[in-house]
Amino acid sequence: MSAPRHKHYSRRQHLIEACVGAALLRGRVAALSYRIGLHGKLGVTHHTVALPPERRLPKPLKIAFASDFHAGVSTYPAIFDDLFVRIAIEQPDVLLLGGDYVTGPAAHAEVLATRLAQCRPPLGKFGVFGNHDLSTDDGQIGRLFAAAGVQMLVNRAQALPAPFGNVSVCGMDDPWAGEPDAAATFAGAAPVRILLMHAPDGLLMLHRQRYDIAFAGHTHGGQIALSDGTPIVMPQGPLSRPYYYGRFPVRANGDLIVSRGVGCGMIPVRINADPELVICTVQ
Repeated sequence: MSAPRHKHYSRRQHLIEACVGAALLRGRVAALSYRIGLHGKLGVTHHTVALPPERRLPKPLKIAFASDFHAGVSTYPAIFDDLFVRIAIEQPDVLLLGGDYVTGPAAHAEVLATRLAQCRPPLGKFGVFGNHDLSTDDGQIGRLFAAAGVQMLVNRAQALPAPFGNVSVCGMDDPWAGEPDAAATFAGAAPVRILLMHAPDGLLMLHRQRYDIAFAGHTHGGQIALSDGTPIVMPQGPLSRPYYYGRFPVRANGDLIVSRGVGCGMIPVRINADPELVICTVQ
């Protein structure tokens, strides 16, 4: 794994995170939040994608997608146990990870790496980095995940094993904290293309590249939303609000599925934006 990039390293950001950590009593507030239900109840959302006849797969491909873990003082690790129990029940063929594995130091990713090492979907585990990962030591996160059997995709495509050799997972770098390169992301990709990116704003970087289904996180569904799910505050990016949660048709391309993610960013509370595991079956 390459050295950390720290493209948007900010001493101010790290100072803020240190202050938040102190205010949250080094995770004790998150533990209480989880126990009384303020982390939300993790659920599973199912989608089906029907490919055109010329790209039809030999059998259905079951994809699990999870994003925005935010391991650290704002997310109680038991929510990760809930997640991996649901993954084991669903028995996906492949696991995709959408970034923002930590809030704060990269060492927080160890709690994910131990669980990922025990999760063994037959076609592999693939991930991209999020903006929080690129504000810390993403190299350390990459090494931890590589040891757990996760292939990190930074602007590159990886074909799946047989019988899905005509399917590639195309992982594009974060649109704001990273260095996205759509041409490199899709170079040599198989006919069926699964786009994996951290934020919906990755759509702005595509430059006419084609995909069949795309996955993103970043928005948390607002994390704190009104009773109808409308987010109150959204993270960086012009597409975060219009694509804040759900499945969206994209003109001249495949649909985009945006997940609410799993963990809590900075504040250990979710309201009307429950954490989720996405299961998508491609046929």
